[in-house]
Amino acid sequence: MNFFKSFLASLLGTFIALGLISILFFTGIAAIATSINFKTVDSAFISENSVLNIDLNTSVRDRSPAFNPFGFFTENANGIIGMDAIIGSINKAKKDEKIKGIRLNSGLISSGWAQAREIRNCLNEFKKSGKFIYAYADFMSQKGYYVSSVADSIFMNPVGSIELKGLSSEVLYFEDFQNQYGLKMEVIRHGKYKSAVEPFLQDKMSDENRAQIKGLLDAVWTTISDEIVESRAISKKALEKMVEELTVTDAKEAITNGIIDALVYEGDFEKSIKVALEIDKDDSINSVEFYELNTQMKTFDSHVKDQIAVIYANGPILYTSGTEEVIGKKALNQAFQEVETNKNIKGAVLRIDSPGGDAMTSEIILNAMRKLKGKKPLVVSLGNIAASGGYYIACLGDKIYASPMTITGSIGVLAAFPNMRGLAERIGINAEQVNSHKNAMGYSLFEPLNDGFKNSTKSAIEKVYTTFKSRVSEGRSLNMEKVEDLSKGRIWSGKDAMENGLVDAIGGLEDAIQATAEMAAIENYNIDSYPKYENEFEHIFLDALSFIRLKIFNHPIEKFASELIKLSEMEGIQAIIPFSINIE
Repeated sequence: MNFFKSFLASLLGTFIALGLISILFFTGIAAIATSINFKTVDSAFISENSVLNIDLNTSVRDRSPAFNPFGFFTENANGIIGMDAIIGSINKAKKDEKIKGIRLNSGLISSGWAQAREIRNCLNEFKKSGKFIYAYADFMSQKGYYVSSVADSIFMNPVGSIELKGLSSEVLYFEDFQNQYGLKMEVIRHGKYKSAVEPFLQDKMSDENRAQIKGLLDAVWTTISDEIVESRAISKKALEKMVEELTVTDAKEAITNGIIDALVYEGDFEKSIKVALEIDKDDSINSVEFYELNTQMKTFDSHVKDQIAVIYANGPILYTSGTEEVIGKKALNQAFQEVETNKNIKGAVLRIDSPGGDAMTSEIILNAMRKLKGKKPLVVSLGNIAASGGYYIACLGDKIYASPMTITGSIGVLAAFPNMRGLAERIGINAEQVNSHKNAMGYSLFEPLNDGFKNSTKSAIEKVYTTFKSRVSEGRSLNMEKVEDLSKGRIWSGKDAMENGLVDAIGGLEDAIQATAEMAAIENYNIDSYPKYENEFEHIFLDALSFIRLKIFNHPIEKFASELIKLSEMEGIQAIIPFSINIE
């Protein structure tokens, strides 16, 4: 028995030691990775007559994620790639004489429509340089085909499938569910289009919400279809018939209708690449992966001091310090302060991809922008979504760029409060209150909103809404009557927003950077990304440990608590877009 105990103790000690060694090893890697300045790219490793491999069958976000040595422990183990890295690699390949073309696989890309268009536009510029793009896929989503349609030739697996069906957005409504189970959201809002919480208030879609979503879908589809028609040299009428009647669902139907060029297996696709490279069929293809070629959007030149800062604001706006995926006041404020005080930084681009969130945090961030405005050029680039609070922090930009597919506007305010009185009564919980004054209790999870709390919240919402409109009026040089017409919580496509004066021009992040350089009167410059997150490795490490804990102790109560936390984040006054807008 003692031997058995000793053996188990030794075995356990070995596992613990190996775990600690692994953690120390990856910690060392992370420390080295975060300390090295990855600014230069050595192109000597690129062989003559090469192709650039770009595989976009993964999740894409605006900014490349920080190095994560524990990536295999997390949900992102399959990888997230940054649009900045993709665009950077394509731009470098366009200028590198050794690279003759691109081998593209974007069939199952997971990105927003605005990101997809920016990548597609960059690929189109590559093609204009006289180099080829060949695309291949076993399966193609509608978004994947949109990106691939820019290629000189599109190849598909002979038994592959393709999606070409138009756009849709599905919204779930919970009024009956709330009544049945006694768990509901109490909502106070301003704006007849402020549908962020509409699903909690009724059991079907309002006419106003249906109209704005339909208008958004039509605007985005117009851009998609126009660009496919142009690239594939087919008629708009023919494309609309394919979509309306679902006549293209597999590879054979796709080639019959002229939206792809050849049916081949991947091995035979390689033969087509060799023909384009003008090499013998028995020769190997010299290729380079996009992540090997790229480190950032623009090659760093150590001889150039001037810089343009790209400040990324991604995710919901919360009253917190901020992370790569959450917009917080501390991180953004520090970024604006660094840009303001750094003499080498001649201008900044604020890249926004956010549905909005906390109204107070939005105002704090806008105030930090105001301190920079006038001292250095400040251009705003709107990504997939920059609405409500996301537009709030954009409106003071010297110039605002948006994709025609951007979802923006939603100038309105709301407050949402969870209430579980009905559920509590059913499970035998009774909450009793004792107050010194009639409105002392304020908000309670177990009681309906009282008149005093409801009236004070309405008053606060009106004040925030007026402030929101005044900021838009100031930043966009529009009178308050015009702003009111554009507000009421209504959402707009980027194209419509340009027509009504909420943005200045249609363009992507690169266009915004170029505009900033022109305003700063500089030709040669480097690009640096902000915010610089402190304790970044600590956050990564804790996320990995949290993931492991959840996998080991995956009790249902933890899932319930997680969902309750998400629900509670909506508590208070919010400037947020309808969370249910998802265009597929």
